[in-house]
Amino acid sequence: MAGTCGPADRTQKDDDRVTEVGAATKVLASLVAFDTTSRNSNLPLIEWVEAYLAALGVSGERIPDPGGAKSNLWVTIGPPDTPGYILSGHTDVVPVDGQSWTSDPFRLTARDGRLYGRGTADMKGFVACCLAAVPDMLKRRLRRPIHLALSYDEEVGCLGVRPMIERIKQAPARPLACFVGEPTGMEVVIGHKSKRSYWVTVRGRSCHSSLAPQGVNAVEYAARLIVKIREIADRLRRDGARDPLYDVPFTTGHTGSVEGGIALNVVPDLCRFVFEFRAIAADDPNALGEEVEAYAREVLEPEMRAVAPEAGIAFDARPYQAGLDTDPAAEVVALAKRLAGCNRHGKVAFGTEAGLFQAAGIPSVVIGPGSIDQAHKADEFVAVDELARCCAFIDGLIEHCAA
Repeated sequence: MAGTCGPADRTQKDDDRVTEVGAATKVLASLVAFDTTSRNSNLPLIEWVEAYLAALGVSGERIPDPGGAKSNLWVTIGPPDTPGYILSGHTDVVPVDGQSWTSDPFRLTARDGRLYGRGTADMKGFVACCLAAVPDMLKRRLRRPIHLALSYDEEVGCLGVRPMIERIKQAPARPLACFVGEPTGMEVVIGHKSKRSYWVTVRGRSCHSSLAPQGVNAVEYAARLIVKIREIADRLRRDGARDPLYDVPFTTGHTGSVEGGIALNVVPDLCRFVFEFRAIAADDPNALGEEVEAYAREVLEPEMRAVAPEAGIAFDARPYQAGLDTDPAAEVVALAKRLAGCNRHGKVAFGTEAGLFQAAGIPSVVIGPGSIDQAHKADEFVAVDELARCCAFIDGLIEHCAA
């Protein structure tokens, strides 16, 4: 991160801030109680949010998934025909399966200035701060609207926000900017890597291992392809483009899981694995994926089919996750820095929905409470003082929109 950050210059009394954080904590406890792991429906949480808003006289618009089991929620507070600002957060969380928690992951637990629970950092803490601020948004009679964009299935490819962005494009006024509240420690993030991931299926021909040359070993051909992915990753690490604002300043490649084979004395006819490329702005992860696929088509498959014509390698490209690369001189960056009391900015390796908003013509930054180091782990937490900083940020945005 370039520059410095410090406490924002606020005029509200300390006891007012304590009240705000208390309200956000109460909302967070309700949000954490919903198991919105991506494999589950998020509708119970959405219904709770709708009831919370209805009690304040506010309604939102659902943008459901094709099957109706999940939904986004788009809420506008202030004049809908005037350009305003989006506060964007996803409602889904990653699984807790196999993790060793010291407290119930779906019950908010306060301990030593921290709030523990699944999603506290990623990213229900931010959503809670936004919802807790709605009464103040209403009280201030905003001249520019604040939109709440709550999405589903971010953790499995930013799936839900895509139809919501299409809906936003049809709005009476295009939003001025978007703040995506992923955990950044309330520091201003202007960039993140793009990503393309692939599910690969290698099909060979099975036979007894004593007759191995008569078969096509799917595991071995998958291994050769995985080595090719590693060779590309090594080339990028050694000779590729650099962006010094990233902790890992180059494009990376990675194989995440492999499964295949049933016994040592059986030549395996099936192997599956997954891999990804996370790219800085100078590189195209789609082109890197095409390089891997070309190696499979031009080198591996001819060898495989010389023995077994039915053999082959299938690639299933998962939804592309757009990178974020906001100009440091953009107005949204200056505003985010002012609201956060911070004059520095940086980039992060993990992906967010901000790249999709930017691709739709909505300038975006990422800023939210918590640390990505805590996300997806057992005993995930957000610090109470970071919720306070997030509340202060939103207070500043309200003031800006009311001016």
